[in-house]
Amino acid sequence: MSTQHLSEQEIIRREKLAELSKLGIDAYPAALYPVNTTSVYIKEKYKGDSNKDDFADVCIAGRIMSVRDMGKANFAVLQDSVGKIQFYIKQDDICPGEDKTMYQTVWKKLIDIGDIVGIKGYVFTTKTGETSIHVREFSILSKSLRPLPIVKEKDGEAFDEVTDPEFRYRQRYADLIVNPAVKETFIKRTKMVNTMREFLNERGALEVDTPVLQSIPGGAAARPFTTHHNALDVPMYMRIANELYLKD
Repeated sequence: MSTQHLSEQEIIRREKLAELSKLGIDAYPAALYPVNTTSVYIKEKYKGDSNKDDFADVCIAGRIMSVRDMGKANFAVLQDSVGKIQFYIKQDDICPGEDKTMYQTVWKKLIDIGDIVGIKGYVFTTKTGETSIHVREFSILSKSLRPLPIVKEKDGEAFDEVTDPEFRYRQRYADLIVNPAVKETFIKRTKMVNTMREFLNERGALEVDTPVLQSIPGGAAARPFTTHHNALDVPMYMRIANELYLKD
């Protein structure tokens, strides 16, 4: 594959992917991972010594958002579908034998911010009072081939958030990853639409789709988006008023 259009970071990550393959780790497609909890559930339900046995064997998966390297032990932050949680990973815990490849090579050299991993372990509270996961087993589920923008957080407040409109609209997938507030907006919108749909469905309403592209522009004085239908060789216009095709 040509690498002329790739950045230095993207080339390095592809080289790391090749190294993982040599070690017998296949990042694509990820195998089914037996997740049994979420970051939010752990933070809400874990109460320390009073119920630590209930969290003695947790399994969670998500994207690595930050890493603090401390030599033979690291702290990192994992982001799953509902939130973030810190985990503690130590060389001797994931590599109890003589072979330290999983830690010294895979974790230390071949893992990047944005990679999706699975971890198994037990929940504990750090000296600073933060609920965290002590990792006993670590797996790579997917290698991120493009670097994510780094957003710093402190006490729940985000700094250096991505605000460039061009980036946010053209790379919505990255915007949703690094800006949690944006994801909340999408979740709320979905809940609102579902609530309205349920209300209408319960009263016998019929949902009908109308064409997205129309041969005659509608919408009064609004200026429509114009495109061309190559197969039919005719101009087409993106709809503005959804209800026109429902009228007699």
